[in-house]
Amino acid sequence: MKQHTALNPYLGIHAYGLGDLLHQHARDRPDMTAIIEGDVSFSFRQLDERVNRLAAVLRAKGVRKGDRILWLGQNSFRVLETLLASARLGAIVCPANWRWSASEIAFALDDFDPAIIFWQEKEIGAINREARSAWRPDSNWICHDGCDGEAAYEELLAAANPESTFDPVEPSTPLLAIYTAGFSGRPGAALLSHESILLVSWLSTMGQKVDEGSGYLVSGPMFHLGVLMGAMATFLCGGRCAFVSRVDAEEMLGMIDRYKLTHAFIAAPTIAQMRTLNKDGKYDVSSIFSDPQMSDYRMPLVMPADAPQMKHMGGYGQTEIGGLVNLLWFGGSGAGRASPFIQIMVGDEAGQEKPVGETGEILARGPLVMCGYWNRPEENARRVVNGWHRTNDLGKRLPDGSLIFVGPKTTMIKTGIENVYPAEVEACLRQHEGVADVCVIGVPDPTWDQNIKAVIVRKPGGDHAPEAFIEHCRRHLASYKKPKTVVFTDQIPRNAAGAIDREAVDAAFGGGGYPSAG
Repeated sequence: MKQHTALNPYLGIHAYGLGDLLHQHARDRPDMTAIIEGDVSFSFRQLDERVNRLAAVLRAKGVRKGDRILWLGQNSFRVLETLLASARLGAIVCPANWRWSASEIAFALDDFDPAIIFWQEKEIGAINREARSAWRPDSNWICHDGCDGEAAYEELLAAANPESTFDPVEPSTPLLAIYTAGFSGRPGAALLSHESILLVSWLSTMGQKVDEGSGYLVSGPMFHLGVLMGAMATFLCGGRCAFVSRVDAEEMLGMIDRYKLTHAFIAAPTIAQMRTLNKDGKYDVSSIFSDPQMSDYRMPLVMPADAPQMKHMGGYGQTEIGGLVNLLWFGGSGAGRASPFIQIMVGDEAGQEKPVGETGEILARGPLVMCGYWNRPEENARRVVNGWHRTNDLGKRLPDGSLIFVGPKTTMIKTGIENVYPAEVEACLRQHEGVADVCVIGVPDPTWDQNIKAVIVRKPGGDHAPEAFIEHCRRHLASYKKPKTVVFTDQIPRNAAGAIDREAVDAAFGGGGYPSAG
């Protein structure tokens, strides 16, 4: 006890968040460029002052630790400013999907209950106004891109005190909220802490070879963690973040040329557009690609060819554990090995580790894991088992320690006393030379509750009989996991996001009788 008391003066020294990192950048690299958008450019010293002003604005409007802030707009450097200002207050920011419908925005307003809503007039003003008029009349909305008769972001900053001081924030404090895919019929906002963001950003700087000379094109939507972590990795190292409001191939080419950017998030269809626009080499893209046609493009995360993550692509992750955190560039095969900041285990329903080679749920623990879902106490309780976070994904461990991602833990098939996960059987069938696509379903059985049926799209020219696929599973899986029947189809139904529409497959091929998934 005496020893602990003697250490008390140092306890507060360990409080460190993203707002503190910005203060340090302002000391270390005051005149280096921090952010770019169009013709707007701010140094780290200027960014530090603007963030301090914004934090003062938010505090004056009643924002306190734990309060929520919602961003209803496209990409902007002001998203980063809002995140950093919230970091100084201990508030939580959610960059929303700007493509949401009015009803989806209304859901987020009710669910997230933000103290402040930053909104955008250009392109999406009408839908934002519709959602606003249906919500609480006393809510506090700030227009970030300038709106007549509205509280305006830049005017509020100009009038604020740049010398305001703020109490230190504990690194375990939630800062970022990202809405993830629906569970139990509705999506939920995963809360990531300062500590998680700092550590995941550091992983990105190492894996993507980011340093203070790097320039990151923030061209993907910032409501996706992959894009946001690229920006945060660049900020972490003191590099330049260059923002475009939305994907525009020509604007992106111009930004790369003008600012000699080195990293980006660019989807394959946009690369195709950029190649067409740059067929005559009008734009110099040599800072990021080897030639005007961008022939060395390999994936949305664009980085130098000698970056570890480029040389060893692959990994496993999800928003709830900070993104991609089990990485092939850490060694091994499949999805590689865990980063130094997280534990990954393959476990059973009770949270006990399963033997090497057996499929189970991927479990995670450590500072990268989320602080829970906002306003979802029942789901939070369900997602924790024996001190570990349930990912709702299936995996298995190879003898060398590498992780294999099997697939999402979705519908469970109950055959006798055994539980079978379709993702595991589908992964096995996809290894067969004759399978182009597959969906495994459960069909009702009066004796065994359910039997397993595989719905297969054969590769062109393939003529394998059903028995060949059943035997393939018998060789690679426990016998009870093999399909009892196999049927063939020309196409597996999929939803707008590209995922298998399992309800449609069940309806077409007799599926049903599923137990409640745990």
